[in-house]
Amino acid sequence: MPFRIRIFLSIFLALFVLLAIGPFLIPLPELENTVPAESLAAEAGSFIEVDGVRLHVREAGNGPAAYLLLHGYPANVESWRKILPELALYGRVVAVDRIGFGLSDRPLPGSWSRGDNPYLAEAQLERALAVLDRLGIDQAVWIGSSSGAIVALQAALERPERVAALVLVGAPAYGGRSPPRWLRPLLHTPQMDRVGPLLMRQLGGPPGMNLFASQWTVPERIGSDDISSFRRTFEVEDWDRALWEVSKASRPADVDRQLADVDVPTLVVAGAQDEIVPPDESERLARELPRATLGLMEDCGHLPHEECPSAFMDVVSDWLSTLAEPAGR
Repeated sequence: MPFRIRIFLSIFLALFVLLAIGPFLIPLPELENTVPAESLAAEAGSFIEVDGVRLHVREAGNGPAAYLLLHGYPANVESWRKILPELALYGRVVAVDRIGFGLSDRPLPGSWSRGDNPYLAEAQLERALAVLDRLGIDQAVWIGSSSGAIVALQAALERPERVAALVLVGAPAYGGRSPPRWLRPLLHTPQMDRVGPLLMRQLGGPPGMNLFASQWTVPERIGSDDISSFRRTFEVEDWDRALWEVSKASRPADVDRQLADVDVPTLVVAGAQDEIVPPDESERLARELPRATLGLMEDCGHLPHEECPSAFMDVVSDWLSTLAEPAGR
């Protein structure tokens, strides 16, 4: 064998060994400053068990109309805190910490059977429906932010009888944000399962705060309560491993191919300065949904319900007044 080929093979073998073994040589320190979810639950919150998994919910209001609130990544129910009191004037409001976020449970690999991953989109939808079942709610207006909006869209497609209407806030309906198909097998290797939680821990530090600030038009508007609310997910035990499972389970929603089948009144809310989901995507979504209205909010980013809560509720209230009938239970 020529010397240069032996050198090449030696280098290739060394790189392979480094990639295969290297991640296991990285120390994985224990998470610090985390506590059980129960110790952070406010008086207004409660836990509902679904298929052995506890989901944290916050309720407000009452009446025949019902509203289900689903946050985005990596947020939690606190994302809705500024609009929840006013929305409760319209009926019963239920905000849910999606599995792996906020104070809801964080199942880890080994606790579920193959093909029953609780972090998959279909499993998240089934658990949201189960929460409504437990609360005796047959139908609701589903209000979703970012990835939560995709869960709401899937509900309208798969279980339209449970959806009175939709409010989609910064909805990434046209894909391109999930890991590419060729990369997904790598995410499930033991090496990435070792490194992945360490990558997620960046969300609990300055990179995570930079991500949060990038979703606001004017970062100077972010107050200490906004920061505390955003950080709630990072205060619970095993949050890093759970967010890694959420990330691994991410798949392209492909809802854009089925938009013509969404037959419920829909409000598409877009921040005019949204840099995560550009406004033109929301405008396209409003055009392609058969019964949609666009609410374009000036001087707001990806989280208008947090950055511009009063203006957000004005848009939602005006739209609700146009519905022939309120959402019923």
